[in-house]
Amino acid sequence: MSARRHLLQRSLALTALMLTSALPAFAEVQKVRSDAADAQRLSEEIDEHIASLWEETKAVPSEPADDAEFLRRVHLHVGGCIPSISEVRTFLADRSPGKRARVVEELLDGPGYVANFSLFWREVMLPEIDSDFQFQRFRLGFELWLQEQLRENTSYDVLVRRILSSGSALPNQRAQGSFLPVSSPRAFYQVKQGKPENLAAATARTFLGVRIECAQCHHHPFDNWKQDQFWSLAAFFGGSSTKDGERKIAIPETKREVVALYLDGSAPEWSEQTDPRLTLADWVTSHENPYFARAAVNRLWGHFFGVGIVDPVDDFSDLHPPSHPEILDRLAEEFVAHDYDLKFLIRAITSSKTYQLSSRRTDPSQDDLRILARMPIQGLTADQIYDSLSQATGMRQAVLPRNVVFFGGVDGRRTSFRAAFANASDAKTERESTILQALALMNGPFTTLATDLRNSQTLTAVIQSPFFTTKERIETLYLAALSREPRPDELSRLVTYVDQAGPGTNRQAALADIFWALLNSSEFLLNH
Repeated sequence: MSARRHLLQRSLALTALMLTSALPAFAEVQKVRSDAADAQRLSEEIDEHIASLWEETKAVPSEPADDAEFLRRVHLHVGGCIPSISEVRTFLADRSPGKRARVVEELLDGPGYVANFSLFWREVMLPEIDSDFQFQRFRLGFELWLQEQLRENTSYDVLVRRILSSGSALPNQRAQGSFLPVSSPRAFYQVKQGKPENLAAATARTFLGVRIECAQCHHHPFDNWKQDQFWSLAAFFGGSSTKDGERKIAIPETKREVVALYLDGSAPEWSEQTDPRLTLADWVTSHENPYFARAAVNRLWGHFFGVGIVDPVDDFSDLHPPSHPEILDRLAEEFVAHDYDLKFLIRAITSSKTYQLSSRRTDPSQDDLRILARMPIQGLTADQIYDSLSQATGMRQAVLPRNVVFFGGVDGRRTSFRAAFANASDAKTERESTILQALALMNGPFTTLATDLRNSQTLTAVIQSPFFTTKERIETLYLAALSREPRPDELSRLVTYVDQAGPGTNRQAALADIFWALLNSSEFLLNH
């Protein structure tokens, strides 16, 4: 009897242990489902507000984007690169419901999301790196740190708090005895050169969406910001402390001092042991901050639609009122309610019917991009062009990933590409290729190598496939470059072009010409 009781007790204990260990996984699954449902409801609210604006302005929306257009768009926005041929074929052949939401989840769980958004946030937080060569050495360490945060899906408020509280003391930029850079957020302080005025301006603009730098020397000429407010924010990064821990700073070229105050005019509670940067970080990322969540939401909206609800995205002011204030408020509320989860926002935006509209202009009322009666067309960044060329030509595995260190440096081909395709315009919807950029694509070594019959993996595979017809070869090149099948008129014209070239190498050269033309087309260089 005692043996049976012992076995029963062991069985019950094991069952309890198994149930206990399964609880966290079950809870995580439930949370994911709940978040997905909340994101879907929020996307429906977005669509309702946008539809009301269409009715008010008598705008005629475009047709929904087809599967090929949506797939390429979301791959570029979330993963930073066009999809592969196999991904396009699989998606277009899939007839099951919910496949668009599933591809978003796959992208959010993949390495492309981490690489793409580490670059996105680095450009937002350290724009100086792209314009000043002396700061280039800080790029890798900061982007590696961002990748770690995004891989762990660190909430945005925690990420920003870690940056602001990291301080200005930076250890050796390379680990001892290693070519690898140190993963660290401290580059934010280094690139701003540790100057209180630079840090104050960057903190306000980057994390709060407010441009107060014009108030550094005088009252802001177009907004309500005063010089004292600018230096009161700067006092968190410099100046001196009083006996009770209060921070104060002298305004240059004046005989006045101001104490540290938040931008809303409130004063922090000080103690001698409190680091002022920690104090500021707590306020910046707090739920009660009227700027923080709205600024982050607006940046992501601008990333996906090419134009912010407030535009420019970092200039919340009377001069730039929000085009959709209700959407901005709701997104910010839900962002806070979901613990500043960046992926939650991405799900809500990409699942909306507004995001899934075609970019094709079908009515003059669609010309005002802020009405969003069609999807705004956006120019690709240098990295998107580079990675998409690598993907299309089959050279993606032959080039170094975006931030891999190689003998103390980075992929030189990518670096050269970034320099050639740097965009002076902040507006994604206004980016245009220069003559030099067009020549670099048409005649540059990358495109030449990628479309060479002896070197292009995609061309080689297409040409050497024994069962492919001319039609199927052209269709495959279209899938590789443009993520869509050719239209009947395109296909008919190009099949004739290849077949008339004759047998052997002439026909192969004709296919190479087609591929070269596709990679140099405006359709390839735009996200639409």
